[in-house]
Amino acid sequence: MRLSLSRSCQRWPLTIMLLGAEDQWTLAENRNAFSRILFRPRILIDVSKIDMATTILGFKISMPIMIAPTAMQKMAHPEGEYATARAASAAGTIMTLSSWATSSVEEVASTGPGIRFFQLYVYKDRNVVAQLVRRAERAGFKAIALTVDTPRLGRREADIKNRFTLPPFLTLKNFEGLDLGKMDKADDSGLASYVAGQIDRTLSWKDVEWLQTITKLPILVKGVLTAEDARLSIQSGAAGIIVSNHGARQLDYSPSTIMALEEVVKAAQGRVPVFLDGGVRRGTDVFKALALGASGIFIGRPVVFALASEGEAGVRKILQILREEFELAMALSGCRSLKEITRAHIVADWDLPRNRLAPRL
Repeated sequence: MRLSLSRSCQRWPLTIMLLGAEDQWTLAENRNAFSRILFRPRILIDVSKIDMATTILGFKISMPIMIAPTAMQKMAHPEGEYATARAASAAGTIMTLSSWATSSVEEVASTGPGIRFFQLYVYKDRNVVAQLVRRAERAGFKAIALTVDTPRLGRREADIKNRFTLPPFLTLKNFEGLDLGKMDKADDSGLASYVAGQIDRTLSWKDVEWLQTITKLPILVKGVLTAEDARLSIQSGAAGIIVSNHGARQLDYSPSTIMALEEVVKAAQGRVPVFLDGGVRRGTDVFKALALGASGIFIGRPVVFALASEGEAGVRKILQILREEFELAMALSGCRSLKEITRAHIVADWDLPRNRLAPRL
């Protein structure tokens, strides 16, 4: 799909969405690592019927492709999160709303029916957090995706160079009326200054347990990259794990999401579902993630690009493209349902023996 940026996006470049931290090695690796995984397609299997439906936390969706939380979507298009919510509902899949959305939980709920998760940052004022979680519950959101990898904002040099801040006609709508919805200008990044002033750096595993005392919604821990943290997530009562490096915008030279996925899946041992968020651009990427044990994937940048290009129609189109590509990958690999996608359908570069020095003669 050709993407031509809307006027709003041209006026306010989406540097927060487009570029990674520091040298952007992890940003590139999020994509490049997928190319080092090859298919082992099976043949002569009747694939006249392909079933891509799945169930996530008890909710049936049309495909294992869901929408990740991306902040400030009205910078991409005037309808922002409204358009994304409607497109996700039309596709029969899940949208995750960012805490830092330019539309509130109530406004997104007003767009109509749909299965929606709410991404949560933990603020220093826990009353604000509790109030926000209760609002998400009342608005019909079905789960909390707790972001755990942002005690401080990563060094996003494009944001620093551009002195990024929200345009004056937009606010973080979930925090209006709490004196937390505005982002002031700063000498470097207005977003970094906002995070430093508001986000709680003391966040720990006990807070995952605390969240469970204030809500009945399942908690997904978003930002896990290691087996150790996968096990701790489960011990803390998480209902699921999202393997994520925050779109490569936090710690550069952290592993790509697809490289970290299998380690986390093995540590989880099937006790909770594991999802992947980051780097997916093709339906073939979806297949590879599921073959490595993911229960589903979340997409962020493709949605923002599509939103900036064509609004709701663009988001609908990108979801349809990924669906069709994923269905084709399943058919050409000999898989008729998600349960038939196995580790045996792929081979990764880390499966192969390392090159050894030739013996001396």
